[in-house]
Amino acid sequence: MKEMGTILHVAGSGRVIVRLTGAAAEGDILCNSRGRRIARIRELIGPVRAPYASAESLTNNIERYLGVSVGTVGRRKP
Repeated sequence: MKEMGTILHVAGSGRVIVRLTGAAAEGDILCNSRGRRIARIRELIGPVRAPYASAESLTNNIERYLGVSVGTVGRRKP
């Protein structure tokens, strides 16, 4: 698993905001250190030097992952 960033916030729309530390692309699947799939990146936002991602939650209890480092396991077609 390649580390990608940290989950910061759940937006009012229900999407998760992730501060990215690695190269990411739309469609990347984010998972925790145990390999559990947490979210799918839908949009890259912010400045190029310090990007963020807006991601769709793949779990019902996303709040438990706030502050958790996430990595990527691959890309799935949107």
